[in-house]
Amino acid sequence: MRVIILGFGGREDVVREADRLQPVIADRAEIAAIDFSGEEDLSQVEADYAIVFGGDGSILRAAHQMGERQLPILAVNLGRLGFLADISPSELPRVLDRLANNKLRVVEHLMFWCTLIRDGEAIERRLGLNEVAVQTGPPFAILDVDLYVDSELVTTYSGDGLIVSTPVGSTAHSLSAGGPILRQELQAFVICPISPHTLTNRPVVDAADRSYELVIPRPSSGSSVIVDGRVMTTLAPGDRVRVERAEQQFLLVKGPGHSYYRTLREKLGWGGRLQIPKAT
Repeated sequence: MRVIILGFGGREDVVREADRLQPVIADRAEIAAIDFSGEEDLSQVEADYAIVFGGDGSILRAAHQMGERQLPILAVNLGRLGFLADISPSELPRVLDRLANNKLRVVEHLMFWCTLIRDGEAIERRLGLNEVAVQTGPPFAILDVDLYVDSELVTTYSGDGLIVSTPVGSTAHSLSAGGPILRQELQAFVICPISPHTLTNRPVVDAADRSYELVIPRPSSGSSVIVDGRVMTTLAPGDRVRVERAEQQFLLVKGPGHSYYRTLREKLGWGGRLQIPKAT
């Protein structure tokens, strides 16, 4: 099998660990390309898998770098939480052996297209994996966002902004804003307000085959659209931000013995009973 090795070159430990494990990979696969800059065009590289070293941020960068030609990713966790990157460096040789023998499952995850429509014209489009966030900016006034689902007005959210998240992104910004955790294989979106100026707005989960539009009548000068943590553009009055399911799927190789609830339990510190230390 042919593989691409990717990672975030800004972290010395990532580059060092990838260099250490490169002979292990070379014993089991042909290395088609290596890139730690995040800038190499991978669209013409013929490979079966991408091995990504780092954390979930490195995986996001790799997914963006691959663009419309997504390869299955084998994610080696060198970060902190690592909801997606759940294979440890010590597991890599065994996992590669099983992968070469087609004994591992590749799970498909929802991706989306985010399109900015201004004056009736689509001026920018970006492929994403985690979430789209429309957020207020300087001078940080309350932002009104009209939500339309399949062209039907749902409601107007008033607050710091609005997040439309995939199940993969449900453990990222959306979770911090009070959104629910979705099983990563689900085909659904979470609509989660950011600091809503009301007690009646709650996160909503809806099907991925619908079209979601966020309309911003009066943005502040610093309000922006953010896709997977990267600013896509600042907002102008009347802008429409459309979020729709992409044909592309994010493909993730599942390591042996790594289950969904085990990952949540370990990464979120679900420890069972509350332990209260005794007074001394």
